[in-house]
This record gives sequence, structure tokens and C-alpha cells, in this order.
Amino acid sequence: MARAATTADAFNAVAEPRRREILDVLAGGERTVSELVELLDLAQPHVSRHLRVLREVGAVEVRDAGRQRVYRLQPKALKPIHDWVSGYADLWAERFGLLDGVLDDIREQEKQDGH
Repeated sequence: MARAATTADAFNAVAEPRRREILDVLAGGERTVSELVELLDLAQPHVSRHLRVLREVGAVEVRDAGRQRVYRLQPKALKPIHDWVSGYADLWAERFGLLDGVLDDIREQEKQDGH
């Protein structure tokens, strides 16, 4: 089965680590391209390319502020990712619960052995 284009959905767009870094920065508030370039230590063309992909999937919005373009996170576009990951929450809670039980058993055994 062919992979969806990077701009087809949020899953593919955030698969790239640098785009996730951009989203992390924008989660703290609006930023200009030049601020993102400085914060991420990336060349401006790379930041612009990543922002274009994020814009195409709706993960970021842009507005003009004089001669600058200001970007902000649009979390609604990331909801499908949240919904998918949330489906595994019960599984992980169960597994961590089992791990807690094993660790408790180990601690109890160490107490009995005098460690």
C-alpha cells in the first residue's frame, strides 16, 4: 500500500522530528519565522519548508504582522493523533500496573532477604 503524501494528514506531517520541534515551540505561543530559525538553529529555507507542510495539514496558522509572518499552533488538526494515542492509554495503564506489582514483589523479597 502506498504511503500517504506528507501533506495528506497530521500523522505524516509530524513524523518528521524537526516539524515536531516547531510544534513544541509554537505550543508556547506565536513565533515569527526568524524566531523559529534562531530557536531551532535551522536555516530559514528549512524552517519555511516545514512550516508549509504544517500549514497544509492545518497544524499551524499564519498571519501577517507588518513585514513579518507570525505562526501559531492550531491544535485541532492534531486531534486525530491524540485520539489514536488515547486508544492505548488503558493498555499502558494495565502494563504499568503489572510492572508496579513486580517491583513491589522484588522490594518485599529484598526486605525479607535483609538487603
